[in-house]
Amino acid sequence: MTKESTRARLLAEGARIVHERGFNNTGIQEILEAAGVPKGSFYFYFKSKDDFGLEICDFYCGFMAQWMDRHLDAGQSSHMQALRGFFDEVKHYFAGRGCKSGCPVGNIAQEMADLNDAFRDKVEGCLRMMTDRIARCLRAAQDNGEVDPSLDAHKTAEFILNSWEGAVIRMKTRQSIEPLDLFADIIFGRLLKP
Repeated sequence: MTKESTRARLLAEGARIVHERGFNNTGIQEILEAAGVPKGSFYFYFKSKDDFGLEICDFYCGFMAQWMDRHLDAGQSSHMQALRGFFDEVKHYFAGRGCKSGCPVGNIAQEMADLNDAFRDKVEGCLRMMTDRIARCLRAAQDNGEVDPSLDAHKTAEFILNSWEGAVIRMKTRQSIEPLDLFADIIFGRLLKP
């Protein structure tokens, strides 16, 4: 097995465990065992657990970018259908997980942003990327006459992402997708109208 494939396996398994248990509740040994990598090899691939955690942030951000690409860059005629399709797919993913774990980016933000500036900066960069992607979709929808042209696309995108992350937190506490349905009803049924 190559060094890069071992490193990728450590990141994938580590990201999965951190998503389920949190960064601080995940041990290096647990990651090594899940990845099938020999004990003591962790520091061959990463300088520290924090270094590993920052790379997990990049892993999550890349995952979210791919998920958004699948919907928002799909060349659909309706940009609002594409945006709603993205949020619907994520909602179904959460429903399939029993409304547990939540958004990995939001989880890392809640757990680490106050404790470590490097984590805060990484997560903010990812959230900024997501906001920019939503804003770009909104601008295209405005050009197509799907959304009120007087809306500030960037501020509206920030509001949408902030509302989504809050709905995901409520989904976890209720263990129900109802907060995500309410999000969709308000955002797509009322806010984003021509």
